[in-house]
Amino acid sequence: MWLKPEEILLKNAFKLWVTENDNEYFVLQRRRGYGEGGGGLTGLLVGTLDTVLDSTSKVAPYRILHHTPDSQVYWSIACGVTKEEIVQHWDWLQQNIMRTLSVFDSSEDITSFVQGKIRGLIAEEGKTSLVLEDDPEKFREALLRFEKWFELPPEEKLVTYYSCSYWKGKVPCQGWLYLSTNFLCFYSYLLGAEVKLVISWDEIWRLEKTTNVILTESIHVLAHGEDHYFSMLLHLNETFVIMEQLADYSIKRLFDKEAFKGEPALSDPLQITKRGLEAHAKSAQFRTFFRLPKEENLLEVHESFLWVPFSHFNTLGKICLSENYLCFASQDGSQCHIIIPMREVNVEKPDSSSRALTVCVRGKRALRFSEVRDYQRLANTIRSRCGISASPQHSASTEVTCFKPYEDVTLMVGQKDSSKAVSTEALMTVFHPQDVENLDPKMLKEKMKEQSWNIHFSEYGRGTSMFFTRKTRDLIVRGVPEALRGELWMLFSGAVNDMATHPGYYTELVEQSLGTSTLATDEIERDLHRSLPEHPAFQSDTGISALRRVLTAYAYRNPKIGYCQAMNILTSVLLLYAKEEEAFWLLVAVCERMLPDYFNRRIIGALVDQAVFEDLIRENLPQLVEHMTDLSFFSSVSLSWFLTLFISVLPIESAVNVVDCFFYDGIKAILQLGLAVLDYNMEALISCHDDAEAVTILNKFFDSVTNKDSPLPPTVQQASVGNNDKASHLNVDISELIREAYEKYGNIRLEEVESSRKRNKLCVIQTLEDTTKQNVIRVVSQEVKFNASHLDELYNLFKRQHFRSCYWTMQSPALLHHDPSLAYLEQYQLGFQQFSVLFTLLEPWTFCATKSTLSLWVFRLIDENQDGLINFKEFCCALGNFTYSLLSTNICEHHCPHNCFSFYSLVTLCFSFLAFDLPEDGVIRKSPERGRGKVDLQAYLKQWQNEILKKEETIKDLPRINQTQFIQFSKTLYNIFHGDPEEESLYRAVAHVTSLLLRMEEVGRRLQEPSSPPDFAKLASPSAAEESSTEEASKVQWSFSFEQVLASLLNEPAIVSFFERPVDIQTKLGQAKVAQLKLKANK
Repeated sequence: MWLKPEEILLKNAFKLWVTENDNEYFVLQRRRGYGEGGGGLTGLLVGTLDTVLDSTSKVAPYRILHHTPDSQVYWSIACGVTKEEIVQHWDWLQQNIMRTLSVFDSSEDITSFVQGKIRGLIAEEGKTSLVLEDDPEKFREALLRFEKWFELPPEEKLVTYYSCSYWKGKVPCQGWLYLSTNFLCFYSYLLGAEVKLVISWDEIWRLEKTTNVILTESIHVLAHGEDHYFSMLLHLNETFVIMEQLADYSIKRLFDKEAFKGEPALSDPLQITKRGLEAHAKSAQFRTFFRLPKEENLLEVHESFLWVPFSHFNTLGKICLSENYLCFASQDGSQCHIIIPMREVNVEKPDSSSRALTVCVRGKRALRFSEVRDYQRLANTIRSRCGISASPQHSASTEVTCFKPYEDVTLMVGQKDSSKAVSTEALMTVFHPQDVENLDPKMLKEKMKEQSWNIHFSEYGRGTSMFFTRKTRDLIVRGVPEALRGELWMLFSGAVNDMATHPGYYTELVEQSLGTSTLATDEIERDLHRSLPEHPAFQSDTGISALRRVLTAYAYRNPKIGYCQAMNILTSVLLLYAKEEEAFWLLVAVCERMLPDYFNRRIIGALVDQAVFEDLIRENLPQLVEHMTDLSFFSSVSLSWFLTLFISVLPIESAVNVVDCFFYDGIKAILQLGLAVLDYNMEALISCHDDAEAVTILNKFFDSVTNKDSPLPPTVQQASVGNNDKASHLNVDISELIREAYEKYGNIRLEEVESSRKRNKLCVIQTLEDTTKQNVIRVVSQEVKFNASHLDELYNLFKRQHFRSCYWTMQSPALLHHDPSLAYLEQYQLGFQQFSVLFTLLEPWTFCATKSTLSLWVFRLIDENQDGLINFKEFCCALGNFTYSLLSTNICEHHCPHNCFSFYSLVTLCFSFLAFDLPEDGVIRKSPERGRGKVDLQAYLKQWQNEILKKEETIKDLPRINQTQFIQFSKTLYNIFHGDPEEESLYRAVAHVTSLLLRMEEVGRRLQEPSSPPDFAKLASPSAAEESSTEEASKVQWSFSFEQVLASLLNEPAIVSFFERPVDIQTKLGQAKVAQLKLKANK
């Protein structure tokens, strides 16, 4: 490849390079130790030097230098891995450059021209693939090494690379770590010892930073049960973050089947870059911190001071700008932050003296940002964004975002059916309206809370542009007033922005979803009356209908989640304090942003947070860990805590206080409270003897939790079991429990929680995958003859082949037709192209290079539902039929030799499919006519096999095959025999079979013809007789029966012995595993 011209001193390289060719202006050299005469001590030393040092020469044994006759300076302009590659570059220079150089007068002009020409070639080559890299020239060199050393498909995209040490045992190997879209690779070469490591991201169980006595700091990777350590990284934190991002990207793309449609930087696996990953990570962190919709991306960041009116001083922080929001966070992130929708913003003329700009929030205060370095450009950007955001869609909902008292405008979805009327009142205000004249102590305290929040609003603002401060959290911990709960939940969760930017969306969803019948709607109907059944709101049709509409609308909006248990309990509480449409958007915020992956078939998000919870228990409750070494008990107990935000274990009047904290602090609040609960019951848990006793202790504790400040009447409050047993457990006030949780465990940082989530998600995913594999193998083992170890390896090959179809494209059939509701047996499927590749690697015979139709026939046979995809069970059944003898001894005695079922199956399969029409292009398609008036081949073959197993009778005839089909069958046999040591004898045997069948058909045809007197006139003329026979042959269509073909083949010992050869399954699996990764990606 062409290199950016770099000056070198040739005298320092005499001992390392040998000149192969030269002329007046160029020199072609070969690296010592390569090519002819390579190896030996020279090869070892040069190879080691090339691996350790960061230079082009370490992998490119050939190079071209440019020089001029009157100069001692040489310039490297090209390198090559093979001699053919470097000779191609040399010839190009001779043909295109040498003639031009003669017109220049000075050496400087010649060198300048050559350098400019080479740079132009590099720029032309790098227009597409390297345009986003920080240093295209160095990246080109690294890409060359990556492709040479690891021989991965050319489609694999290298993201970045680092120099590091890999610890193999107790010995470090200095080399290079390469991180690509789908693989983690390492290469080292020291004194003849080559170390090469290739691990796909989807195989990693654990990825973490570690320290020990030997390694001060290293990156630990666990894959295939083996530990790998990488140390001595110059940028260890940067390397680890990139590795985390690539592993997470692989999980989302391969396991969760996420397509990243709204994220161009990640939507194409062939264009993933380090810069794109960093931008994606920053945008995700930005959205999480400010609770913004998932469509928002971080566009710009500016450091500035913000005048904070309640503190009366300028606070240093950062302005974060996205498509529709302007956000500010103080330097430590906790002092204050503010979120301003662009739809409510106007920008005044910037002040050049203090580099400041003033942002006016519509109907509210103005915010002054000062000491902004690029203040003019920021002001222009905000103005342009304001114009985009101030569309009718946004401006129509401005009143909603200000959180002024809502006008009770009833939104009618259908006038005919009152159950379709979208409620505009929170259920709590309907079933428990506040009595203004009630002056009992609880109501007075409630009024004091409301007054505290009103003071807070007057000082810090109200609605979307309110300042979030430490004082806000203090008010949350003390408890939110009943009248403000819905408003504050909407604000803290960010649901207010979703609803404001989607006016009428919920109403349309309700119209579209009601009346539909799906698995989700059936489950919703089943659980409706199980949702807070003791609350009056859900003992009436009003509450039940609202709950049905919200859950059904969400299942319609997000079929990937649909409906999951625990969603009904959470939504019931949301409906108590928020209007119906608000409750819907709160549910969206919880399911899609605040608790990702919680509400799906495998509840991965909840399992991940339970693993995070276990880590926090080890860190904060060492006494409990010493007594209960197996912390999985707490995972099983706490599952409902996380899924329902403690709603299912606490009385409703206490649980809503927990929900208050959750909407403000996210999952951090649930983790803190979980630790506080265990800490409160520490002594009792340590003294318990078994898990059942521990469960009883925790249940009694939750029953004793009360909310002494709750203004709700007894008819609304849940009965507390603990009140009947005060002697065994004193009542605990929820406000005190929450306050204690914040005081003891409030130092848990959200960044640490997110890091722990990423670390534990890998292990959780792989554990679930391992369980799925065991379940699939257990089911499949009952129907095939492969043993458990072979099935295990087959499953790994099948799964990797499925992933290969997703590695380099987002348009694979497996992704496009993925259905998360399918059983575990159907989760991984192969289309025809991927099946053909894997079947070719594992089938018992050697195929020629040309495309064979046998794999198409097998695929058509086992694809029972004709959707163009097959699962693991179907694949194993097909492969087993060609590997093991499944027929009884009687059948073998009558029709084929013992242990020759693979041959019998092959003939039956080919013969059967040749009797029917096949698509010319090999593309599998659903056909509505399939099965109408045609033989159901799958059922036919099964019925046929059952019949011949039951009785020793003549095999029922399959349809006869004609001349064209018989020729195709013969070609298939030739393809199977190609490359075999006995290929010649096998070909002769096929020719004998063909001749025999033709003679048999000729005899049969003549016997069936009626006898007639010969035409002596024609027989007298030889030419006339020949023409007559030719005409008759052209009119006759030959055909053969199954018995004729099978009997003829069994008469050839060479063919029979070929198919009787035993198949070494273990060897075949090992070869397939090695060859699978080296296959081209487009197969």
